[in-house]
Amino acid sequence: MLSSSLARRIEIPLLPVLKKIKVSPNALTLAGFFITSAGAFVLANNFRVGGAIIVFGSIFDSLDGMVARASGRTSLLGAYLDSVLDRYSDAFIFLGAAYHLRANPVAAALSLGSLAGAYLVSYTRARAEGLGVECKVGIMERPERIIILTAGAIFGFIIPALWVLLVFTHITAIQRILHTKKMMSGPQTVKTRPAVKIKSFPRKVNRERKASE
Repeated sequence: MLSSSLARRIEIPLLPVLKKIKVSPNALTLAGFFITSAGAFVLANNFRVGGAIIVFGSIFDSLDGMVARASGRTSLLGAYLDSVLDRYSDAFIFLGAAYHLRANPVAAALSLGSLAGAYLVSYTRARAEGLGVECKVGIMERPERIIILTAGAIFGFIIPALWVLLVFTHITAIQRILHTKKMMSGPQTVKTRPAVKIKSFPRKVNRERKASE
């Protein structure tokens, strides 16, 4: 959550520049995904180089939302694509780390356990919001996970970084579960939103691309 607030503060003074970027937000999303995926592949053999490539790819992953908001090109499809590709990126990164650490079963298990925690962080939010409950609480969202993992890979403390990720991703998931329970336990019952059949997407939709989950 801290990184999301910081990103918004940085975004405001950059608005004039962001409006001039002609590349579509979805193209930036795809570029970030492919660069990050390449970084995850390198991470499996070289932590420092792989971590640096992932950091570079994350710049594009941040730019897509900024450009979309600044230029008014936000869309439901863009948000969906961004979220799905983020999950693939998470899987590639943690699997790459686990492969690199395969000679140390405990360390490899830490990476896989952190991947499970990362998915639970995303799922608990998505499921709550699918039931009509806003769920943006938690201390270990995706930007924080990428920062901690890449810092550990580049500066040589990957195992302590994975311990932090393992513990705090699951704490974040529990925070979201408890938050959702609290919101649903009030005097007013939260109603499940009815399914809506969408025939076609509008060209522009007034919504924000999610910078983190």
